[in-house]
Amino acid sequence: MAQGVQEKVLAKIRRQGRSWAFSHVDFAGAGSRDAIDKAMERLQREETIRRVIRGIYDFPAFSKMLDRTLGPDIYQVSQALARKFGWRIQPDGASALNLMRVSTQVPAQYVFQSDGPTRTYEIGTTEVRFIHKAIKEMNFECDETAVITHGLKSLGSEHVDDRTIQKIRRWLPEDRRKKVLHDSRRVTGWVHEAIRRISEEGTGG
Repeated sequence: MAQGVQEKVLAKIRRQGRSWAFSHVDFAGAGSRDAIDKAMERLQREETIRRVIRGIYDFPAFSKMLDRTLGPDIYQVSQALARKFGWRIQPDGASALNLMRVSTQVPAQYVFQSDGPTRTYEIGTTEVRFIHKAIKEMNFECDETAVITHGLKSLGSEHVDDRTIQKIRRWLPEDRRKKVLHDSRRVTGWVHEAIRRISEEGTGG
């Protein structure tokens, strides 16, 4: 039975792909809480997955160019925490730009608005801070829509050029682009137009 649970856990991790972060809640239905916890402990000992912080793990990505395992993806870790505690979260503008790699600055802190309690986590040398706040634009179905919307608004329409569009397109998985475009249909006109360009133009970018 325990082996069956581990196989289910590992199968889902592989389906989600490298850099995915998760907790036990992401495997509801695979087995009991105890069996899921033991499966993740075994996978960690085997170095298949990595413990990021207490209760949160990830499926590490490896860079051939750098010849090393990459650090945790902050966006994925933040989403995993939100799912674990049942929070809804949205990044502030500067954090959104860094998550999408539009900004080249390496931040010491990422800030998210949250309908949960105010909490701070240390992810390696990076601080992730969730600030309790009444969140606007909470009706997005896709998490990526909120990230892109906040990032674009932080930049301002005059600073959204072709290079910015290309960077965001590279960050946004191709299979999410049409969903994000539909999800953003009620946002400010110029933001929606930028998302249309991200989603439709040069999809191989």
